[in-house]
Amino acid sequence: MKSNRLVRTILIFSIVMGTLSLMLMLFSTIRRSNNTYISIDLETMKLVQLEEPQDGDPIAIVDTTLGEIRFVLYPQYSPNAVKNFTELAESGYYDNTYVFNAQSGAYSGMGTPNKDGSLAEGHDESRERIERELHQDLWPFRGAVCCVNTTIERGLKERILGGGTYYCGSRFNILNSIKFDEEVSNEMRGYSVSDKLDDAFIEKGGIPNFSQQMTIIGQTYKGYDVVDALASLEAEENGDYRTPIEDVMIKSVKISTYSSEEEKED
Repeated sequence: MKSNRLVRTILIFSIVMGTLSLMLMLFSTIRRSNNTYISIDLETMKLVQLEEPQDGDPIAIVDTTLGEIRFVLYPQYSPNAVKNFTELAESGYYDNTYVFNAQSGAYSGMGTPNKDGSLAEGHDESRERIERELHQDLWPFRGAVCCVNTTIERGLKERILGGGTYYCGSRFNILNSIKFDEEVSNEMRGYSVSDKLDDAFIEKGGIPNFSQQMTIIGQTYKGYDVVDALASLEAEENGDYRTPIEDVMIKSVKISTYSSEEEKED
């Protein structure tokens, strides 16, 4: 009798362990097949957004009705999205466009001809189908400039295994920050696998739950007071966004190169 119970126990244990192993193998397969994810190598990850711009780096100067924001661009990490943004800026597309979203101090959305965040009729749809570009060196810190996701395409494989091809476009968010009190900081450290990344978020600010969700094209280095003001505008819900009650506009976006000497003069 004892022998039978022992055999049964061993059999049940083997089935459970086999099931767990199968589940782990399946999850691993799904993860590898799911193009939503990218591989992060913590040994080689560089938090380039914490570095000061260097002479000759491409920059964008966004002049708004509340002041000016300057950010360095990252064509080496997000080449297609930066190209799309740069071409639109140089064509004058962003001149006199709206800040259409103000998310309670966390971030603002801008760059549309309509106050409600919608695109103009007849707008070039190819500008809204730039495949999302994620990189282990770019994170949603305070001041990060992120392209708004526009759509996702999923075939049968993606519907079964997850993932899909995400696209972004002309509209962009400039991130401010959530509040990193002791509770939030401790919770983040409890789930994270990188002290270096945790420290950066806690010291610099940002929105950790946006990590590897949107294409990041730049990092603010000047005009953080404007970043904060835009994210904190009084706004009302309009369905998709929180639209500022008073009109706040982008007057122009100029593409230039960083010059430490010119920055000192300014």
